[in-house]
Amino acid sequence: MKGSREQRSSRASASGGEQQSLVQKSLTTGLLRYWAAGLILLFTVHCSLFTSAYALDANKKMLPNGLTVLHAEKHNLPIVMITLIVKAGPLDELKEKAGLANLTAELLDEGTKNRKSAEISEEIEFIGAGLGASAGSDYTTVTLSVLKKDIEKGFEIFSDIILNPVFPQEELERKRELIKGSLKQREEDPSFLAERSFKKEAFGEHPYGRLVEGSAETLSEITREDLLRFHSKYFIPNNAILSVVGDLTPAELNSLIKKYLDSWKMAELPERKIHPMSEEKTKKVVKIDRDVTQASIIIGHLGISRNNPDYYAVSVMNYILGSGGFASRLMQKIRDEMGLAYDVSSFFAPNKEKGLFQIEVQTKNESANTAIEEILKQIEKIRKEKVSGEELSGAKAYLTGSFPRRLDTSRKIADFLATAEFYNLGLDYAEKYPSYIEAVTKEDVLRAAGKYLDAENFALIVVANQKKAELKY
Repeated sequence: MKGSREQRSSRASASGGEQQSLVQKSLTTGLLRYWAAGLILLFTVHCSLFTSAYALDANKKMLPNGLTVLHAEKHNLPIVMITLIVKAGPLDELKEKAGLANLTAELLDEGTKNRKSAEISEEIEFIGAGLGASAGSDYTTVTLSVLKKDIEKGFEIFSDIILNPVFPQEELERKRELIKGSLKQREEDPSFLAERSFKKEAFGEHPYGRLVEGSAETLSEITREDLLRFHSKYFIPNNAILSVVGDLTPAELNSLIKKYLDSWKMAELPERKIHPMSEEKTKKVVKIDRDVTQASIIIGHLGISRNNPDYYAVSVMNYILGSGGFASRLMQKIRDEMGLAYDVSSFFAPNKEKGLFQIEVQTKNESANTAIEEILKQIEKIRKEKVSGEELSGAKAYLTGSFPRRLDTSRKIADFLATAEFYNLGLDYAEKYPSYIEAVTKEDVLRAAGKYLDAENFALIVVANQKKAELKY
């Protein structure tokens, strides 16, 4: 449901939970986070049985107005899931108006030419649907989750907030203050402080280095006219991808599109801004002093773009280094052997442009130096030595075996199809992904680690009681 205004933005990214609220008898499955070595083979064999079942039978077409439409019929449940990606985000903002894309998304369902905010809430709630919008680093997402019997009304409201938002001044003021309040509250969270500082140091002046929400200062500069211009410029059909999954035939979808999106006219595509990204090799250390018992540490640097051909080698390498739970080297060393932390993880977060590589850990102030030193040792080790055959096979087994979980609900499939199209991965990406992972060799992992990891030039952020931590970096 649309629900209270404060809760709406989180619903754009909700996945399987929405289906459970729509259909009471939906099944849920859980997988243990970590797998003992003896269970990996069983898990892989089990998931391999589903390879053909999760091959996505989806169709793609481009409408005369330039809108790309992806459609997958799923008649097992009387549900329709819709995801719209609009190619607009922080990359399209002025620095002094950071947060504009996010604020535009937040206000889409706060009033249109045909409905007031309260009316949208009531109508969505009456049919038990879910409606939301949010902005990310590369694009804006608008989602609808609705029962088949209510698809007509749901699609009508969905199209209304996309085509006809009016961004009422009173709603702008209210939403702006809510976001400011949220940002102020998060200042108390050491992890937030570390993450914000890390992005800024890694990306520099590039828009990726800013919070998607902007800041209190930039939010104050955004006017209703800014929102109207941003929407008019970027929310055009030839700048968007529509993904529809569920209990809907092609004829029914065509009818809905003709009825509710026929007035959405093609326009000249906005010129993409060029944002140079500094790739200067240097070490940056930021110490943030807080009266805390645990140091929050992030260490890392620029990563790769999503279309980098080494993406799969990097995925395997990263699993072995730090994203594989108890199977990862960082967890085995820093938690199991040294007892320095409850959890430690590494991430490669790709974007349309370059993303980030980072390792996060929380440890006692007094053991911060030891944890950082060991992290750097593990980075250097994987850069210099080939991984073992057991590590390689374990990483491949998990990455291919867990892949079907990314497609086990209609909501996940709708989101997956839209993002795969955005990153030009192809309609057959779900089928090809296992072969991409299986093709990775020990040599590929070593080469990827040597090329994309750096144990000498990095950004190090430590939020800690600096007196107790006595950092040597």
